[in-house]
Amino acid sequence: MKTYRSSGLVYGKCWGGGAGAYPAKNGYSTNLKELKEDIKNGIKDGSLDSGMGYVSLKGAVMVIETIRSIVIKGKKYTNSSFKKIYFGDLSHKEKCFLASCEY
Repeated sequence: MKTYRSSGLVYGKCWGGGAGAYPAKNGYSTNLKELKEDIKNGIKDGSLDSGMGYVSLKGAVMVIETIRSIVIKGKKYTNSSFKKIYFGDLSHKEKCFLASCEY
């Protein structure tokens, strides 16, 4: 059984000018393709922002955790792997900025 979780940072245009990063809403799905689509749609409609309130979002850096579970003789065993993925139309400089932010 596989499940997927996402967490990360959005990059957006601030109301007072300039741009910045803020934690993104966490995601969860049993389908990786659907999770990625949810992230892309969240950038487009601004819903991936977890509360900062940007004028608009330009992109995000998300860590996707793949969780594999198996039950053997009544005991559940879990393995996780992680992958960092950039979403949206981010320049190299913006990706470097997001990579330098602490989350």
